[in-house]
Amino acid sequence: MNNTAKKILDISLKVATRLLLVFTVLMMIFTIFTVTTVGKNDRSIFGFKFYIVKTDSMSPSDKNADMDVHFSAGDIVIIKNVDDPAKMQAGDVISFISTNTDSYGETVTHMIREVKKDDGGNVVGYVTFGTNTGTDDEAIVEPPYILGKYSAKLPNIGTFFAFMKTTPGYIVCILVPFLLLILYNGMNVIRLFRKYKKEQTEIMKAEREEIEAEKKQNEEILRELQALKEQLARQSGGEEQTHPAAGDGEKANDDPD
Repeated sequence: MNNTAKKILDISLKVATRLLLVFTVLMMIFTIFTVTTVGKNDRSIFGFKFYIVKTDSMSPSDKNADMDVHFSAGDIVIIKNVDDPAKMQAGDVISFISTNTDSYGETVTHMIREVKKDDGGNVVGYVTFGTNTGTDDEAIVEPPYILGKYSAKLPNIGTFFAFMKTTPGYIVCILVPFLLLILYNGMNVIRLFRKYKKEQTEIMKAEREEIEAEKKQNEEILRELQALKEQLARQSGGEEQTHPAAGDGEKANDDPD
């Protein structure tokens, strides 16, 4: 593999890892948010509550085509807290704790059809209905049971959240990304360790080569010194042979001609 291909592969792996990390962190945040907030009547964020839609009673159809508010099963509706539940009007879409026989205690989000008042003009409750069914709810919604007024929706997020709560959803969205990150980081650690060992081996090899070179250089210097010593010894021996002793010279002068 040439250098260009290796660089492209490294960059691709880094980008994929960062995207996977971002995805995993977002999934963790989303999971914590939904588990602690969605569907909790006593939990709100900046005055907003979040509920997963479970039926299609408010989904788009010919019956409610002229209405502005539509949402379907699997959506998440965002409900804003209201200061005075007794001031709701016909046409408002509200979330409330149901007292109907078939959905008692559940959270329902329907439209107000009619405001019920007593003889003194005080609001006693609201007649609500699902715009897709057109059928009024069994029980009148009293103000204390109102949780808030519809503000917006997050399409299909509820379906995704429901999937995440299942075992396959947990495996696909959280466990597998974490395992991939752990695997990648583990491989990266091994690669860095091997690179470190290789660099250390190369450094030790270079040091050994340097020591060997210095050793050879020292041996060469020693040989040169030995050769120089031997040369000086030979020169010294030759000079002793070419210059006779002083006693021999005096004897030669005493001989008669």
